[in-house]
Amino acid sequence: MLSALLMLGPALSPADAQQGIERNSNFALSNDEPIQIESDELEVSEQDGRANFIGNVNVVQGDMLLKAGLMTVYYSGESGSVSTGTAAIERIELAESVYLQSGEQTATADAGTYQMDSELLTLSGDRVVLSEGDNVLVGCKLTVEVASGNARLESCGNRVQIQLNPNSQRNGQ
Repeated sequence: MLSALLMLGPALSPADAQQGIERNSNFALSNDEPIQIESDELEVSEQDGRANFIGNVNVVQGDMLLKAGLMTVYYSGESGSVSTGTAAIERIELAESVYLQSGEQTATADAGTYQMDSELLTLSGDRVVLSEGDNVLVGCKLTVEVASGNARLESCGNRVQIQLNPNSQRNGQ
């Protein structure tokens, strides 16, 4: 459901940095792996089709770890029950220090949203940081089209910052 693999890919030359973000970012979702969610509180509203996971939210699925202060899951009113988790998810909203990790890859932001129907993931905040080893990309808004793997990192009036370590290049890529 929430599994996100952040593939920053091999180290990029500065000239390829912008294209490299789009070419090498890959957020993959898993609908067939079990998911474990923990939080300080859970509020479920069948009427509103919403579940709020509040405080120290930890989500684990496969090798993916998600942490946030608040996660709100919005469900479709068409089928299933919010209380039992059988209702179809429309979108997931994350707030309060969002942290995603998969292997050596991490992403941090102030907030995030995942739209299930369009498979669009957005991370935003004063400082959105993507990293894998010594390679680091910084902006204020990351938008990822999960199906295509295309991504866009915006600067929001500042400048996108990229730090690439040539020694981190993978063999054959």
